[in-house]
Amino acid sequence: MKCVVSVLVLLFSCLPGAWPQQDRDDSVKNIQETCQPDIHTVLREMTASMAEQRTELKQTQAQLQTLLDQLKTTESQMEEVRKQNREQSNVAFAASLGVRGNTGPFNTDTTVAYRNIFTNTGNAYNSNTGIFTAPVRGLYYFSFSGCNQSSKPMGLQLFKNGVKQVTVYNHAGGTTYETSTNGITLELYVGEQVYIRLLANTWLADSENNHNTFIGHLLFPLI
Repeated sequence: MKCVVSVLVLLFSCLPGAWPQQDRDDSVKNIQETCQPDIHTVLREMTASMAEQRTELKQTQAQLQTLLDQLKTTESQMEEVRKQNREQSNVAFAASLGVRGNTGPFNTDTTVAYRNIFTNTGNAYNSNTGIFTAPVRGLYYFSFSGCNQSSKPMGLQLFKNGVKQVTVYNHAGGTTYETSTNGITLELYVGEQVYIRLLANTWLADSENNHNTFIGHLLFPLI
């Protein structure tokens, strides 16, 4: 502002007869001395401001790069999860008792090991223990059947992690062979287990026709 006023004074002094020559010369010198420091100050301030903006720009670029790196990592992790789910989504098994004649009775409830494997895609069913272990979170369907000579009782229950879910039971009465079936859809998390237990003091009867079966498969995964 001081510089502008000085320039106006200089212009006025240039008018004919306004000031003596010596006064005009002195005014020009004073204006030059006044304006020059102001210009230098402005340039210094502009230089400092530009340097500050460059620093802020570098910081913003660094933050942006960090976000991009995090996004790439997240996308990579999601793709790995999708890949694992695709690989683990093929889960199905079917097995029969594999024993001819009677199984039981036992004096306590006993987990049934269905040893005759028809299919075990994904290897989630253990024929030695009779336990299915979920390899991926999802909705699964299970069914099981039991056969008995009706002169003896037969009772089977499906368990999930030690908790009873559904039952089949045939009471004693008669001399024929009878088969009962039940099924259920369950949501399982990774590592949860499903198995069948033969109730205490009940029997199973089977032959080469494989009347006693345990079947399960993944309907679809849950992410």
